[in-house]
Amino acid sequence: MNNTIIPDQDKLEQIKKRFQKQGSGSIHILTDFDRTLTHSQTAEGKNIPSMISILRNGNYLTKGYAKRAHALFDKYHPIEIDSNIPIYEKKQAMKEWWTSHFKLLIESELEKKDLEAIVNTGIIRLRDGTKELFDYLRQKQIPIAIMSSSGVGNAIQMFLEKEGIYSNNVHIITNIYSFDNNGKATNVSEPIIHIMNKDETAIHDHPEIYDKIRDRKNVILLGDSLGDIGMITGFDYNNILKIGFLNPGEEQNESEYKKNFDLIITNDSHIKPINKIIQNIK
Repeated sequence: MNNTIIPDQDKLEQIKKRFQKQGSGSIHILTDFDRTLTHSQTAEGKNIPSMISILRNGNYLTKGYAKRAHALFDKYHPIEIDSNIPIYEKKQAMKEWWTSHFKLLIESELEKKDLEAIVNTGIIRLRDGTKELFDYLRQKQIPIAIMSSSGVGNAIQMFLEKEGIYSNNVHIITNIYSFDNNGKATNVSEPIIHIMNKDETAIHDHPEIYDKIRDRKNVILLGDSLGDIGMITGFDYNNILKIGFLNPGEEQNESEYKKNFDLIITNDSHIKPINKIIQNIK
Protein backbone atom coordinates (compact mmCIF):
# COMPACT_ATOMS: atom_id res chain seq x y z
CA MET A 1 0.00 0.00 0.00
CA ASN A 2 1.28 3.45 -0.93
CA ASN A 3 1.12 5.54 2.22
CA THR A 4 2.47 8.79 0.78
CA ILE A 5 1.05 11.53 -1.40
CA ILE A 6 3.34 14.03 -3.16
CA PRO A 7 1.21 16.87 -4.53
CA ASP A 8 4.04 18.41 -6.59
CA GLN A 9 7.09 16.21 -7.18
CA ASP A 10 9.14 18.97 -8.82
CA LYS A 11 8.53 21.37 -5.93
CA LEU A 12 9.48 18.71 -3.39
CA GLU A 13 12.71 17.93 -5.23
CA GLN A 14 13.63 21.63 -5.37
CA ILE A 15 13.11 22.00 -1.62
CA LYS A 16 15.17 18.88 -0.91
CA LYS A 17 18.03 20.16 -3.10
CA ARG A 18 18.11 23.50 -1.26
CA PHE A 19 18.20 21.68 2.08
CA GLN A 20 20.94 19.33 0.88
CA LYS A 21 23.04 22.21 -0.49
CA GLN A 22 22.93 24.13 2.80
CA GLY A 23 23.46 21.06 4.98
CA SER A 24 22.22 19.68 8.28
CA GLY A 25 23.60 22.67 10.18
CA SER A 26 20.95 24.86 8.55
CA ILE A 27 17.85 22.94 9.65
CA HIS A 28 15.60 22.38 12.63
CA ILE A 29 12.49 20.27 13.01
CA LEU A 30 9.23 21.83 14.18
CA THR A 31 6.56 19.30 15.07
CA ASP A 32 3.25 18.69 16.74
CA PHE A 33 3.03 15.75 19.19
CA ASP A 34 -0.33 13.95 19.43
CA ARG A 35 -1.23 12.02 16.23
CA THR A 36 1.91 13.33 14.52
CA LEU A 37 4.80 11.65 16.33
CA THR A 38 2.31 9.16 17.76
CA HIS A 39 -0.19 6.82 16.14
CA SER A 40 -3.77 8.04 15.76
CA GLN A 41 -5.28 4.55 15.92
CA THR A 42 -4.78 1.22 17.63
CA ALA A 43 -3.88 -1.88 15.65
CA GLU A 44 -7.61 -2.70 15.73
CA GLY A 45 -8.51 0.61 14.10
CA LYS A 46 -9.87 2.42 17.16
CA ASN A 47 -8.99 6.07 17.65
CA ILE A 48 -6.32 6.70 20.27
CA PRO A 49 -7.33 9.51 22.65
CA SER A 50 -5.03 12.39 23.48
CA MET A 51 -3.27 12.39 26.84
CA ILE A 52 -5.70 14.92 28.29
CA SER A 53 -8.62 12.73 27.13
CA ILE A 54 -7.11 9.70 28.86
CA LEU A 55 -6.90 11.76 32.04
CA ARG A 56 -10.42 13.16 31.64
CA ASN A 57 -12.02 9.78 31.00
CA GLY A 58 -10.14 7.84 33.67
CA ASN A 59 -10.55 7.71 37.42
CA TYR A 60 -7.43 9.71 38.22
CA LEU A 61 -8.77 12.87 39.84
CA THR A 62 -11.39 13.86 42.38
CA LYS A 63 -15.04 13.02 41.80
CA GLY A 64 -16.80 15.46 39.52
CA TYR A 65 -13.75 16.41 37.47
CA ALA A 66 -14.79 14.54 34.32
CA LYS A 67 -18.30 16.02 34.34
CA ARG A 68 -16.98 19.57 34.71
CA ALA A 69 -14.27 18.99 32.07
CA HIS A 70 -16.87 17.70 29.59
CA ALA A 71 -19.03 20.75 30.33
CA LEU A 72 -16.12 23.01 29.36
CA PHE A 73 -15.65 20.99 26.18
CA ASP A 74 -19.33 21.30 25.29
CA LYS A 75 -19.16 25.07 25.83
CA TYR A 76 -15.96 25.89 23.98
CA HIS A 77 -15.43 23.21 21.32
CA PRO A 78 -18.31 24.50 19.14
CA ILE A 79 -16.55 27.89 19.13
CA GLU A 80 -13.27 26.26 18.12
CA ILE A 81 -14.76 24.60 15.04
CA ASP A 82 -17.19 27.35 13.96
CA SER A 83 -15.67 28.93 10.82
CA ASN A 84 -18.00 31.94 11.14
CA ILE A 85 -16.44 33.15 14.39
CA PRO A 86 -13.58 35.67 13.95
CA ILE A 87 -10.09 34.48 14.88
CA TYR A 88 -9.63 37.05 17.64
CA GLU A 89 -12.85 35.86 19.32
CA LYS A 90 -11.73 32.23 19.00
CA LYS A 91 -8.36 33.06 20.56
CA GLN A 92 -10.05 34.70 23.53
CA ALA A 93 -12.44 31.76 23.94
CA MET A 94 -9.62 29.19 23.72
CA LYS A 95 -7.61 31.08 26.33
CA GLU A 96 -10.66 31.08 28.62
CA TRP A 97 -11.15 27.34 28.02
CA TRP A 98 -7.55 26.36 28.75
CA THR A 99 -7.32 28.67 31.75
CA SER A 100 -10.55 27.28 33.22
CA HIS A 101 -9.45 23.71 32.57
CA PHE A 102 -6.04 24.18 34.15
CA LYS A 103 -7.68 25.73 37.21
CA LEU A 104 -10.07 22.77 37.34
CA LEU A 105 -7.23 20.27 37.09
CA ILE A 106 -5.39 21.88 40.00
CA GLU A 107 -8.61 22.06 42.06
CA SER A 108 -9.19 18.38 41.22
CA GLU A 109 -5.85 17.51 42.83
CA LEU A 110 -3.80 16.66 39.77
CA GLU A 111 -0.58 14.95 40.83
CA LYS A 112 2.63 14.08 39.05
CA LYS A 113 1.85 10.39 39.56
CA ASP A 114 -1.37 10.85 37.52
CA LEU A 115 0.68 11.97 34.52
CA GLU A 116 3.08 9.07 35.02
CA ALA A 117 0.09 6.72 35.09
CA ILE A 118 -1.17 8.09 31.75
CA VAL A 119 2.23 7.52 30.16
CA ASN A 120 2.43 3.99 31.54
CA THR A 121 -0.98 2.91 30.20
CA GLY A 122 0.68 2.05 26.89
CA ILE A 123 -2.21 3.66 25.01
CA ILE A 124 0.03 6.31 23.43
CA ARG A 125 2.39 4.74 20.85
CA LEU A 126 5.17 6.24 18.75
CA ARG A 127 4.85 5.92 15.00
CA ASP A 128 7.18 3.38 13.43
CA GLY A 129 10.44 5.09 12.50
CA THR A 130 10.19 7.81 15.15
CA LYS A 131 12.96 6.36 17.32
CA GLU A 132 15.20 6.17 14.26
CA LEU A 133 14.42 9.83 13.51
CA PHE A 134 15.24 10.97 17.04
CA ASP A 135 18.45 8.92 17.12
CA TYR A 136 19.66 10.52 13.88
CA LEU A 137 18.76 14.02 15.05
CA ARG A 138 20.63 13.42 18.30
CA GLN A 139 23.73 12.16 16.45
CA LYS A 140 23.73 15.22 14.16
CA GLN A 141 22.67 17.57 17.00
CA ILE A 142 19.77 18.84 14.90
CA PRO A 143 17.25 20.60 17.16
CA ILE A 144 13.71 19.29 17.24
CA ALA A 145 11.10 21.62 18.72
CA ILE A 146 7.90 19.90 19.81
CA MET A 147 5.08 22.39 20.08
CA SER A 148 1.93 21.25 21.83
CA SER A 149 -1.13 22.87 23.36
CA SER A 150 -1.54 19.77 25.54
CA GLY A 151 -3.31 20.19 28.84
CA VAL A 152 -0.80 17.81 30.40
CA GLY A 153 2.44 18.99 28.82
CA ASN A 154 4.75 17.44 31.43
CA ALA A 155 3.59 14.02 30.23
CA ILE A 156 5.22 14.58 26.82
CA GLN A 157 8.71 14.65 28.33
CA MET A 158 7.82 11.72 30.59
CA PHE A 159 6.71 9.75 27.53
CA LEU A 160 9.85 10.56 25.52
CA GLU A 161 12.02 9.61 28.49
CA LYS A 162 10.15 6.33 28.83
CA GLU A 163 10.78 5.64 25.13
CA GLY A 164 14.48 6.50 25.54
CA ILE A 165 14.49 9.31 22.98
CA TYR A 166 14.64 12.45 25.13
CA SER A 167 18.03 14.17 24.75
CA ASN A 168 19.59 17.63 24.82
CA ASN A 169 18.54 18.51 21.25
CA VAL A 170 14.85 17.90 22.03
CA HIS A 171 12.94 21.01 23.09
CA ILE A 172 9.31 21.00 24.21
CA ILE A 173 7.16 24.12 24.11
CA THR A 174 3.95 23.32 25.96
CA ASN A 175 1.97 23.92 29.14
CA ILE A 176 4.07 22.82 32.10
CA TYR A 177 2.84 22.29 35.67
CA SER A 178 4.78 23.07 38.81
CA PHE A 179 4.37 20.59 41.66
CA ASP A 180 4.83 20.96 45.40
CA ASN A 181 6.90 18.63 47.58
CA ASN A 182 3.96 16.21 47.78
CA GLY A 183 3.69 15.98 44.00
CA LYS A 184 0.49 18.04 43.72
CA ALA A 185 0.13 20.52 40.85
CA THR A 186 0.20 24.12 42.07
CA ASN A 187 0.23 26.20 38.88
CA VAL A 188 0.87 26.11 35.14
CA SER A 189 3.41 27.97 33.04
CA GLU A 190 2.63 31.28 31.34
CA PRO A 191 1.81 32.22 28.68
CA ILE A 192 -0.75 29.47 28.18
CA ILE A 193 -0.43 27.70 24.84
CA HIS A 194 -3.77 26.75 23.28
CA ILE A 195 -4.89 25.52 19.87
CA MET A 196 -5.17 29.06 18.44
CA ASN A 197 -1.77 30.46 19.49
CA LYS A 198 0.49 27.46 18.93
CA ASP A 199 3.23 29.01 16.82
CA GLU A 200 6.94 29.77 16.93
CA THR A 201 6.35 33.22 18.37
CA ALA A 202 6.02 31.23 21.62
CA ILE A 203 9.66 30.23 21.27
CA HIS A 204 10.66 33.84 21.83
CA ASP A 205 9.43 33.32 25.41
CA HIS A 206 11.98 30.49 25.72
CA PRO A 207 15.38 32.03 24.88
CA GLU A 208 17.18 28.83 25.85
CA ILE A 209 15.37 27.18 22.91
CA TYR A 210 15.26 30.13 20.51
CA ASP A 211 19.05 30.56 20.70
CA LYS A 212 19.44 27.00 19.41
CA ILE A 213 17.28 27.45 16.30
CA ARG A 214 17.28 31.12 15.29
CA ASP A 215 20.17 30.67 12.82
CA ARG A 216 18.79 27.39 11.47
CA LYS A 217 16.44 28.91 8.94
CA ASN A 218 15.55 25.78 6.97
CA VAL A 219 12.55 24.22 8.69
CA ILE A 220 10.98 20.79 8.39
CA LEU A 221 7.46 21.11 9.78
CA LEU A 222 5.40 18.07 10.83
CA GLY A 223 1.71 18.22 11.74
CA ASP A 224 -1.54 16.29 11.54
CA SER A 225 -3.84 19.24 10.90
CA LEU A 226 -3.97 22.23 8.59
CA GLY A 227 -3.78 24.42 11.67
CA ASP A 228 -0.33 23.02 12.47
CA ILE A 229 1.09 24.93 9.50
CA GLY A 230 0.60 28.03 11.64
CA MET A 231 3.29 26.79 14.03
CA ILE A 232 5.86 28.53 11.83
CA THR A 233 4.26 31.96 12.36
CA GLY A 234 6.74 34.41 13.79
CA PHE A 235 9.90 32.63 12.66
CA ASP A 236 12.08 34.18 9.96
CA TYR A 237 12.82 31.10 7.84
CA ASN A 238 14.48 30.74 4.42
CA ASN A 239 13.01 27.42 3.27
CA ILE A 240 10.30 25.18 4.67
CA LEU A 241 9.34 21.59 3.97
CA LYS A 242 5.78 20.95 5.18
CA ILE A 243 4.88 17.34 5.93
CA GLY A 244 1.29 16.48 6.87
CA PHE A 245 -0.22 13.37 8.43
CA LEU A 246 -3.62 12.66 6.91
CA ASN A 247 -4.91 10.31 9.57
CA PRO A 248 -7.84 7.90 9.18
CA GLY A 249 -11.14 9.74 9.42
CA GLU A 250 -9.68 12.90 7.89
CA GLU A 251 -9.83 11.77 4.25
CA GLN A 252 -12.30 14.54 3.40
CA ASN A 253 -9.44 17.02 3.91
CA GLU A 254 -7.18 15.44 1.30
CA SER A 255 -7.63 18.19 -1.29
CA GLU A 256 -6.75 20.89 1.27
CA TYR A 257 -3.74 18.89 2.45
CA LYS A 258 -2.52 18.70 -1.15
CA LYS A 259 -2.71 22.50 -1.39
CA ASN A 260 -0.83 23.08 1.86
CA PHE A 261 1.68 20.25 2.40
CA ASP A 262 4.66 19.16 0.31
CA LEU A 263 4.52 15.54 1.45
CA ILE A 264 1.56 13.72 3.00
CA ILE A 265 1.72 10.55 5.12
CA THR A 266 -1.55 8.58 5.06
CA ASN A 267 -3.11 5.56 6.79
CA ASP A 268 -1.50 6.26 10.19
CA SER A 269 1.68 4.78 8.75
CA HIS A 270 5.41 5.03 9.45
CA ILE A 271 7.67 8.03 8.95
CA LYS A 272 10.40 6.30 6.95
CA PRO A 273 9.97 8.71 3.98
CA ILE A 274 10.77 11.58 6.37
CA ASN A 275 13.83 9.77 7.72
CA LYS A 276 15.12 9.22 4.18
CA ILE A 277 14.81 12.94 3.38
CA ILE A 278 16.58 14.05 6.57
CA GLN A 279 19.35 11.47 6.32
CA ASN A 280 20.18 12.74 2.82
CA ILE A 281 20.90 16.20 4.26
CA LYS A 282 24.59 15.91 5.21
